[in-house]
Amino acid sequence: MSNTESAQGGSAVAMARPRGITWREIVGRQESGVFLILLAMGVFLSLYTDTFLTSTNIFNILRAFSWIAISAFGQCMVIITAGIDLSVGSVMGISGLASAMLLAGGVNVPVAVAGGLLTGLIVGFVNGLMITYGRLPPFIATLGSLLMARGLCYGLTGGWPVRDLPQTFRNLGQYDIPIAGLRVPVPLIFVLVFAVITSIFLTRTVWGYRIYAVGGNETATGLSGINTNGVKIMVYSLCSLLTAIGGVVMTARLGVAAPTAAQAYELDVIAAAVVGGTSLMGGEGTILGVLIGAAIMQVLRNGLVLVGVSAYWLQAVQGLVIVVAIMLDQLRKRG
Repeated sequence: MSNTESAQGGSAVAMARPRGITWREIVGRQESGVFLILLAMGVFLSLYTDTFLTSTNIFNILRAFSWIAISAFGQCMVIITAGIDLSVGSVMGISGLASAMLLAGGVNVPVAVAGGLLTGLIVGFVNGLMITYGRLPPFIATLGSLLMARGLCYGLTGGWPVRDLPQTFRNLGQYDIPIAGLRVPVPLIFVLVFAVITSIFLTRTVWGYRIYAVGGNETATGLSGINTNGVKIMVYSLCSLLTAIGGVVMTARLGVAAPTAAQAYELDVIAAAVVGGTSLMGGEGTILGVLIGAAIMQVLRNGLVLVGVSAYWLQAVQGLVIVVAIMLDQLRKRG
């Protein structure tokens, strides 16, 4: 083989393989600015309050943001393809409820958890089918799923919560593992594990490359031979699967499955992704940014309580944060 042929072959492989992200690129990206915002919030709250930096409060924050972060990892992949999934709050609720109902019926914990995850996966798969082959806009398709899944939560339970979940199941959300003298919450470990897995999937696999390609230019991606419908079905299915994992962890943490669980959590999940630098225009986003974005939203929620702001103002603040994040993204693109 000639040198020219070798160079051409190498170029083809490089184009077909997702390129890794270097530390220099990370420092220069939006994630660094988002992290500085998180750091500034932490410094302000530590100076303004006496309880923010206590170990109890910090671990409560880390535990409480876990199911939002895990779901936001999936939402990030959907938004990268220039889509949106509004059903994540309802999927979180119905997945946790499905596991709880199976447990109440005498099923063992692993099977009950698998049932909850399968429930979420089915919703995501149906979302993908409606968007690709049904030609529905993502907003409409997932809004319908939001209402249907929430309706199932009320219909299956008659509006009553499922209680008396076994301790083995509750340990998934309540147990702390002693590591290096600290008691690390199990939900935090789940977050870190899935952050690594999804980050590797997006940046080191061909399927991750295709997700970015669909969001960057769907028409050109389809003309290059990539099954764009298959990519979309995959990301919506993965989004709901990750959301279901978050829902099961949330239910285990609360120790009860209520039909109202995770109501309006889609705002938190979308905000975590957008604040973390995932562009609603598609083609951009990282799991690291989403992780920081989820932490910002939970610190914001916790900080408002600590400084004495009424919880009724929380959604107004969340809406403002989302609008500002999108405006900054648009200004960055124009610049």
